[in-house]
Parts: sequence; C-alpha cells; structure tokens
Amino acid sequence: MTLTVPAERLRQFIADAFRAVGMPDTDARLVAELMAEADLYGADGHGVFRVPHYVRRIRAGGVNLKPNLRVARERPGMALVDGDNGMGHLVMRFATRLAVEKARASGVAWVGVRMSNHAGPALLYVRMAAAAGMCGLYFCVGNANHLAPWGGLELLLSTNPIAVAIPTLDEPMVVLDMATTVAAFGKIKTYAQAGKPMPAGWMIDREGRPLTDAKRANDGLLLPLGGMEAGYKGYGLALVLGLLAGCLNDAAMGRDVIDFNADDSSVTNTGHAIVAIDPAAFGDPTEFRRRVDRVVHDLRGSERLPGVERVTVPGERSIEKHSARYAAGVPIPPPLKATLDKVAGELGIAALEA
Repeated sequence: MTLTVPAERLRQFIADAFRAVGMPDTDARLVAELMAEADLYGADGHGVFRVPHYVRRIRAGGVNLKPNLRVARERPGMALVDGDNGMGHLVMRFATRLAVEKARASGVAWVGVRMSNHAGPALLYVRMAAAAGMCGLYFCVGNANHLAPWGGLELLLSTNPIAVAIPTLDEPMVVLDMATTVAAFGKIKTYAQAGKPMPAGWMIDREGRPLTDAKRANDGLLLPLGGMEAGYKGYGLALVLGLLAGCLNDAAMGRDVIDFNADDSSVTNTGHAIVAIDPAAFGDPTEFRRRVDRVVHDLRGSERLPGVERVTVPGERSIEKHSARYAAGVPIPPPLKATLDKVAGELGIAALEA
C-alpha cells in the first residue's frame, strides 16, 4: 500500500538523513526544503527519491559538505559562480538569489555556474525568480549522458533541461519545465524502481528498436524531443543548452560528463545557468502581469477539440498537484518506502510513517 506522508515530515526526514552524514544543519534544512518542494510539485524523480543516491555520493566523498560558494567572475549584468563541489541545491539557490539581485540593478542578469552537482528539478529555481517578480530562465548539463547525437550511437549528451517561469497578477505563474529528451531520466528511474514498463517512444536500443523495460535503461538511448521523426530538434536544443551551461562556464560537457549514477566519488563539475529578467526594466510590471493574465484567460477559454475537457497552461497541473499533496500528503510507493527504510536504518534516523 502506498504511504502518504505530510510535507513537513518529509522535510524532516530528508534533513535528518543529510545531518546524519555530516551536512551542517542549516544546509540540511535548505536542501530538504527544496527536495520536498520537488515532491509537492510532482517531480517525483527529484525529491525524497534521490536521498539514497545523494547519501551514497556524500559518503563516498563525491560532494563537498562545506563548500566555499563564491563569485569567480562578475560584471553588472552577469556573474560566474564557483560551487566548490557543493550540493547543487545550495549552489543554485545562491546563484538564483544573485541573479535576482543583479537584475534589480541592471534589468537582466545571467549567472553561470560551475563546480556544482545535481540540483533537482529546474522548476525550483525559475519559480524562485518569478516569486521575486522576475521572469526566470534556467538550463543545465545533466549528470549523465543518455542521448546520442542525431543519427549516432555514442552517448555524448544529457537530457539538458530548460525551464522558464513568468510572473502573473491573479493567475498562477506560468512555468515550463522540460527535458530536451522525450522523457527525463529521473522519471525512467522511478519506473524502474516501481517495475513499470516505459511507454514506447521514450528509448530505443542500439539497433533502433523501442526499449520499454525501464530496468534495461542503461542499455539504451533516450530519444530527443521530436522522437524518431523530428528528434534533430531536441538534439539541437540539448546541444546548444549544454554549450551555454557547460562550455561557457568551464563545466563538464560531452565526454567530460561524469555519470553520477555509476560513479559516487568523482567530482561532476556540473554546469548550470540562471537568467533573471526584471519586467520593470521594460515598463510597468503590473501591466505586464495583467497582459500575461489576459493571454492565460484567452488560452483557457479558447475553443476545444471534441472530447477535450480543458485547456491548461504550463505549470497549472503542477500547482494543482502541489495544493493537493500539501493538503493530503506526498505519496511514497512501497518500493521507494523500502529503499528509504533501509537508508534510515543505516543512518540511525526515524523511518517515514503515515
């Protein structure tokens, strides 16, 4: 039976786990807050699901628990942050806050990041920018290569996600968060843990045939956005985002990317980029939000195809899921519960209960 856990208890469990492996209390609570938010928004492959993996990497020395987050390069509208191999959530929180601060002064600010780690779902950081009144853009180099160049077989690219958040006046903020592959690899990992087959069209084997066994994901290739017909578009997007988040920041890209699923001790040098745009630099920010609301109203009220119940905008369903899970609790499937119970036993912390 699926366990349902209140958000606060989930945050406490995650923080307890990280404190048990030596993370400072303040940092453990900040990371736990962001990871629990991932679960509340329905990004199930990026929340408490990741605790065993993160704990394993910390114990193996793959993550610096006391990083010196610093600005390595800086101009009025940009900065390059060195994360000193710290937890990606802490590094990206630092970078996002810096981008917002700079955008208030310069109108637009681009903050690149190197020497970071996996930071959870992209939506966390663009929502952070939008909550401060900014338009936010985020992209990064994924932490393992599962994508081949279009027409190739060698895994040289990752899912390299992109996210955008637009603030609104009365409507929920518009939030787009997507991988440049048909499916994010984190979602495939949740399918594997649950023993569920993947839909055809997510992955192919090395002969180009559909691969639906999630437990064999390491034997296959993720398909880029566009699938078998137009995947060159997703491939191109994955490439340019990786160049901007990786090469521009002197972070890992291509063959330099460390597969953090298989290697617990190596420094990943993960690259990210966060961009904050202040609507006030372009005019009245309230009028901007009102214009966004008007577009959202038009989309939602537009004529629908037969059988379509509603038209939604990006981010709407995740906000609904956040409200529902905050009220009723976060579902923890039995296979995940068993894995978390094992970690709790090893670390000597209280297990999750209903």
